[in-house]
Amino acid sequence: MNCLKCAALVFLFSAIAGAENASLITVGKARFTVLDRECIRLEYNEKSKFIDEPSLFAVNRTPQFSDFKLVQTSSQTIIDTGKIRLVYSPDGHPFSDSNLRAIVHQSGRSDIAWSPAMKNKYNLGGTRNSLDNINGERPVNDGLLARDGWFLLDDSNRFIISNNWIANRPKDAGSDWYFFGYGLDYKGALKALTTVGGPVPMPRRNVLGSWYSRWWPYTSNDYRQIVREYHDHDFPLDNLVMDMDWHKTDTWTGYTWNSKLFPDPENYLKWVHEQHLFATLNDHPQNGIGKYEEKYPDFMVAMGKDPKTGEVLGYNSGDQKYLSNVFKFMHEPLEKMGVDFWWLDWMGDDKYPFNRIDWVNQFYYEHSKHDGLRGQQFSRWADWGDHRHPIHFSGDTHISWPMLAFEIPFTAKSGNAGAFFWSHDMGGFEGFRNGELLTRWVQFGAFSAALRLHSTNKWYLDKRPWTYGKKEEDSMRVAFHLRSLFFPYTYSHVWEAAHDSIPLVRPLYLEYPSLEDSYRNPQEYLYGPDILVAPIISPTRGFQKVASQNVWFPPGIWYDWFTGRSFKGGTTKSFDHDLTTFPLFIRGGVPLTLQPYSERMTTDQNRTLVIRIYPGEEGILGKSTFYEDDGFTEAYQRNEQGLTYFSYLKRSGRSEINVSSTGGSFMGQLNQRNYIFELVGAGAKDKVLVDGTEVETQFDGLQNLLRVTIPPRDIRKPLKVTY
Repeated sequence: MNCLKCAALVFLFSAIAGAENASLITVGKARFTVLDRECIRLEYNEKSKFIDEPSLFAVNRTPQFSDFKLVQTSSQTIIDTGKIRLVYSPDGHPFSDSNLRAIVHQSGRSDIAWSPAMKNKYNLGGTRNSLDNINGERPVNDGLLARDGWFLLDDSNRFIISNNWIANRPKDAGSDWYFFGYGLDYKGALKALTTVGGPVPMPRRNVLGSWYSRWWPYTSNDYRQIVREYHDHDFPLDNLVMDMDWHKTDTWTGYTWNSKLFPDPENYLKWVHEQHLFATLNDHPQNGIGKYEEKYPDFMVAMGKDPKTGEVLGYNSGDQKYLSNVFKFMHEPLEKMGVDFWWLDWMGDDKYPFNRIDWVNQFYYEHSKHDGLRGQQFSRWADWGDHRHPIHFSGDTHISWPMLAFEIPFTAKSGNAGAFFWSHDMGGFEGFRNGELLTRWVQFGAFSAALRLHSTNKWYLDKRPWTYGKKEEDSMRVAFHLRSLFFPYTYSHVWEAAHDSIPLVRPLYLEYPSLEDSYRNPQEYLYGPDILVAPIISPTRGFQKVASQNVWFPPGIWYDWFTGRSFKGGTTKSFDHDLTTFPLFIRGGVPLTLQPYSERMTTDQNRTLVIRIYPGEEGILGKSTFYEDDGFTEAYQRNEQGLTYFSYLKRSGRSEINVSSTGGSFMGQLNQRNYIFELVGAGAKDKVLVDGTEVETQFDGLQNLLRVTIPPRDIRKPLKVTY
């Protein structure tokens, strides 16, 4: 019996039904929860009182992963997930180097040692709450990804959710850590982040398109004129933003229409929707509900107060009754009138302890999920866990070249913290008018999560492209059209972001973590896996009026979108560009899903798909996926979606493209679709076969491609193109 007491008790757990508590290991004052192969929760509490309620970060504390090894002796507990080997030797004290250590396993590489006192020396950066008043590079908070191969997220001081409402942790709650061990498996780390912090949801389609926004006292007729101008000047548009002046402006806060500017708000919003556009209103809730609001008497009665006093109830988001009534009497009537979503611009009153943007973002987002719609938030970034509430507004930046230069790597590395979808003020918020800088900013915005024009209330800062010179207008039109053209690709990789926890705008090391060059040029990024972008961040110079940018090409063959020139992976090259073009490269051998130009890119049903193919490497199969759904509801979370798979293979001088039958279904799905195949590099005399039958082609000498148009066909029928 004594031998048995001394012997190690070894348990091998595997995923079985009903084993949801198998991943909870309590050792005296410590508790460990195996949440994923790359993540273990570490708690220490002097009274062995542990917290099971979710926090604003960790919404999934219930363990789901149970395929790990547990070895326990009288003096030691060892947990091995296959990625992390955690060793705990209790000594009656909080976690320290003397009682806790871990090894992160790496296939084909040396293991990584960790202990609590170690610093994350080579963190790759994360994000920050806003870029307000910034005019260039600034520090960012740490992200999850680090070349150290691990990250410790301390959640000990975050609020919790108790009985579906925000609450303080107990004062003696102790330590609540999340240890992520991943080595070079950065994608695995991000997947573990969303396992614990909840999945990244898909934004509604419209917010991924073109926005017009300006802090200016526009009337409803002014907005009607702006929409006509977008059409007349051949620019796409999807969203109209009504900034501060839409409401009575006694204070920053307001929910009653300014009747001088909007005498017909209901008809105006109806007209917006008839144009297949979407409307958002600016919201600064921090000053509370004043007596000038139309619904003030109803609100006060609901709060148990006398409206005759004229009392202003200060903004208190920790008061469930208060916040519920604000939305009931201030927000919901406007939503019923036709407001599609809210722009939470600022809520800076810190008089009450729960007036926190992380909590308010969550409340706004959950409220917006009415009538089956996807949640849709538009606000500044809060903290860990706010990835669940896209899309994020980066704030009021300065108009300057250094600011643009900072915003590009800032956007790419923000995904390291889960901030996958940033909407920036294209051209900056305040400063001096600069058409060339705005053009370059728009080129960046065309390949980001949203293309949103915005500026402060200065007459000279109108960002409408046609208010600048012809060269700037023409150049910005190219970028806006690219946004529309590439929208099917964009939306497919927004789905990838939600499905696989991989950012839309991603640093190159996310795809190539073992290649040193992938860490060296923060001014380039991947847009999805197959588009390489390196925006111009300096003014044009010289007689030819060009600006330069360096580009490192990842493995494969890459093609310049504007010239068609090819470049081998593993090389670095400097490029000169005039104002109309910028470094934009497409991976060879991967079918690129595009659409014909659409003035309303986000509501186009993709009756026609344009599939562009740049030649790939001999014998290497290239694949891509076209994703579609209804664009606006949560039905996609029930797998109500369509998936079409494309592949390309070049072998012995012959190329073959295969299009799968479309799988899945959703409300409003088309039964038929026509395709336009653009075969770059194919000759005018090349024969093209569609399902074995030769078809007519059109040669475009300017773009050096052969175009094949296939009339509408059943989406459930596969398709083969050979040439």
